[in-house]
Amino acid sequence: MEIKQPEAPSYTSLLDIASEKLGGKALVCSDDFFAEKENLLKPGRGIFIADKYTERGKWMDGWESRRKRVPGHDWCIIQLGASGVIRGVDIDTNFFLGNHPPFASVEACNIDGKPTTEELQKADWMEILSKSPLNPGSHNYYDIKSDKVWTHLRLNIYPDGGVARFKVYGEVYKNWDAVKQDELIDLAAAANGAKSVLCNDMFFSHMDNLIMSGRGVNMGDGWETKRNRTPNNRDWVIVKLAHRGEIKKILVDTCHFKGNYPDSCSIEGVNIFPLIKEDRGIDLFPLGKACPDPFEGGGGGIDLNAPDLKWTEILPKVKLQADHEHFFEKEIVNLSSFTHIRLNIFPDGGVSRLRLFGTIVH
Repeated sequence: MEIKQPEAPSYTSLLDIASEKLGGKALVCSDDFFAEKENLLKPGRGIFIADKYTERGKWMDGWESRRKRVPGHDWCIIQLGASGVIRGVDIDTNFFLGNHPPFASVEACNIDGKPTTEELQKADWMEILSKSPLNPGSHNYYDIKSDKVWTHLRLNIYPDGGVARFKVYGEVYKNWDAVKQDELIDLAAAANGAKSVLCNDMFFSHMDNLIMSGRGVNMGDGWETKRNRTPNNRDWVIVKLAHRGEIKKILVDTCHFKGNYPDSCSIEGVNIFPLIKEDRGIDLFPLGKACPDPFEGGGGGIDLNAPDLKWTEILPKVKLQADHEHFFEKEIVNLSSFTHIRLNIFPDGGVSRLRLFGTIVH
C-alpha cells in the first residue's frame, strides 16, 4: 500500500533539535509495551521487517503503546538535544497503518538542569499544538506558532498506538551572555547553534552529521561524498558558526572512514558580519537569544559560493589518516574572527566530525 506523502514545509531545512544525534532523549512515557520510546528520536523514518516479532508481538521501529482498556491517553516526555525555538514538528506514523493514533497534541516547558520525573510531571506545561488529526503511514507536519524557548516536550497520542519518529524543527538557543570572552567553545557544534549550510556533494551521508554531538557511531554518521575521478578534485562544505569567533584549535575526525577517508584537507574562513551589519543592520549572532538562520543559504543574502567572495586560509592543506582524530593548533595560520568556515577535502571521501574550538567575538 503506497501512501502519498505531503510536501515537506520549508522549516524542515532547520535543525531537528530533538534528534538523538544532538543529544535528545525520550525520558519517560505512559506505556511502550510494543516498541520503545527511544525509537522516536532516531534518524530516518523507521523501517519495517515483515517477519520480525518479539515476545510481546510484532516488532515495530517506533514508539508503540498497548491497546488502552482504561480512560485516558498515552504520552511521552522528551528532553530536547538543545533548548530552542520550535518552528514546526513532524509526527511521522511511517508503517503504522492499523495501529496509528487518530490524534496527537504537543505541550512544552522550559525547566533548567536535570529535573526528576516528578518535577517534569508538575512542570508548567504549555500547549503548542492542540489536539490534531494524524494520517496513517505518513508524515504529519504542523507549524508551531510560538517564539518562546523550550527545553522539554510532551507528545500526547489519543488514545494509544504507534508513532515512528518525532521530529522537532527549530533554532537553537544559546545564552551567549553567559559565555566568557576568553572561554573556549566549539563554534562548529550544532548544539551551540552552528549549521551546515552548503556543500558541493553529500551523496552518501548528510553534511549536518559533521557538526553533531559525540563521535560518529558508524560510517553513515558523517559527511561523505561520492568518488570523484576528476584530477585535482576538491569537495567542500560550508558551516555557519554558532557565533562569530576566533578559532584556536581544530579537530578533524575520520572515525570509521578507513578505505574512503580524504587524502588531505584544508579550512578557510570568511567574516560576512560587516557586510550584513552595514547593508541591513542585522546582527547574525544576537546576544542571549536564539541563533536564527533567517537568511537564504545561511549567508545573509550573500552567495557563499560566489567566486569573488574572499575566503581566508585558516588551516593550510594537511594530510589525513584513516579512522583517526586529527588535532591542529600550531598549524592554524590566521586568528581573525570568522562567521563561516569552509572545510575542503581532497579529492573526496568522508569526515565524521569537525570541531572548531575558539573564543567568541562580539
